[in-house]
Amino acid sequence: MKFILNVIWLVLCGFWMALGYVVAGLICCVLIVTIPFGIASLRIAGYALWPFGRTTVERRDAGAGSLIGNVIWFVFAGWWLALGHIVTGIAMCCTIIGIPLGIANFKLIPISLMPLGREIVPTDRPFATR
Repeated sequence: MKFILNVIWLVLCGFWMALGYVVAGLICCVLIVTIPFGIASLRIAGYALWPFGRTTVERRDAGAGSLIGNVIWFVFAGWWLALGHIVTGIAMCCTIIGIPLGIANFKLIPISLMPLGREIVPTDRPFATR
């Protein structure tokens, strides 16, 4: 079932959302200071491309640097990507088949707003990093 949902996701909105993360990541990697944001954005692009069967967990070793970085990320790129998830989530929820995809879009909003200090893990071991 995860495979079928991932394929439908990829066709309907996953490719476009992942492309948004890749563009944000490449822009961040061009500037030397924002390379950590670029790496985080490219990591999330893979998650946005194929989200079912994976989840995010907090990293316990993330400190104040992640908090400051998340504030900077939110101002420059996070809210744009979250807005994309909101729009595509609402569009997906317009059909009965698209409701699980819309819910998945809404679950991606927190990581699009604050990507630093989070880790993407398979759903069969969400507590492996704790």
